[in-house]
Amino acid sequence: MGRILEFEKVTKRFGGLLATNDVSFHLEEGEIVFLIGPNGAGKTTVFNLITGFVKPDAGKIRFRGRDITGGEPYEATRLGIGRTFQVVQPLPALTVRENVMLGTFLHHPRRKDAADRADQVLDFMGLRSRADQLASGLPLAHRKLLEVARAIGTGATLLLLDEVMAGLNPREAEEVVGLIRRLQEFGITSVGGVEHIMRIVMSLASRVVVLDQGRKIAEGPPGEVVHDPKVVEAYLGSKFVAGSARP
Repeated sequence: MGRILEFEKVTKRFGGLLATNDVSFHLEEGEIVFLIGPNGAGKTTVFNLITGFVKPDAGKIRFRGRDITGGEPYEATRLGIGRTFQVVQPLPALTVRENVMLGTFLHHPRRKDAADRADQVLDFMGLRSRADQLASGLPLAHRKLLEVARAIGTGATLLLLDEVMAGLNPREAEEVVGLIRRLQEFGITSVGGVEHIMRIVMSLASRVVVLDQGRKIAEGPPGEVVHDPKVVEAYLGSKFVAGSARP
């Protein structure tokens, strides 16, 4: 056990906008940590900084003790950081299996081995029956699952899930929750998530980091954070807290 990710005093500016302002947090092995906060708080920017899609103006980012500050996305993937995106964009002209194979080729260069590994991931995600279907024909729920499958297929040990529950009905969301709880079967030791559905956050998170206007305003176990006055004012509102307090 130990720290898998350290995000230390990271600042990112876009013109005059501070997307993240001196933000610090970490993930331990075995943890599920969610970033929450209002739209525009900087949550997705944090994931983009970790995975190299944008570069920080200040601060340090370390993965398993290695400085990855300002690295490239392909380097993050090779090191074992997988992620999903808010807007799912599978390659529509490829089959479901072929979409996952794009990731499995990273550690399984022979086509048969990559296909076998992709099928294992699709079995886990409940998508094996759609393996030969073009990704363009998938409904939203299955496109979401495929997005997760593609990230798992890279051999990630840290998985960053960006609003993976958005657009799912309660039954579909619960199925994804069950999958997240079993991710260690594929070597994923830690999960970072961005999520607005608080019942999901409350049921899954080891810790919660709350951002507002680019700043971290709270951090801790979800049961404590939801009662923090700063979090209530900036994000949750008193109605949520009153509801969460009911037996």
